[in-house]
Amino acid sequence: MTSTTDQDAGSADALGYEQARDELIEVVRRLETGGTTLEESLALWERGEELARICRRWLDGARARLDAALAGPDAGDGAEDGADDDVDDVDGDGDGA
Repeated sequence: MTSTTDQDAGSADALGYEQARDELIEVVRRLETGGTTLEESLALWERGEELARICRRWLDGARARLDAALAGPDAGDGAEDGADDDVDDVDGDGDGA
């Protein structure tokens, strides 16, 4: 049997970046506004920490995907580093003629 905490963690992981960010903004607003009990404030803080972790995972994942896309399959073949310099080398002997 799964605990409520396990279910909450599973549903929290299902949040998209924008959903987690928007909820985090609301949590911060409520904490800054005040007027909550100590228990409510602690619960909000804990929720905010979890939402921040979710956002960080999304951002880290996006960064990894961007890095991989920028590296791409052409990263080691010099395709963008002047590989077209030998275009004039019609006979392929490297002398450019």
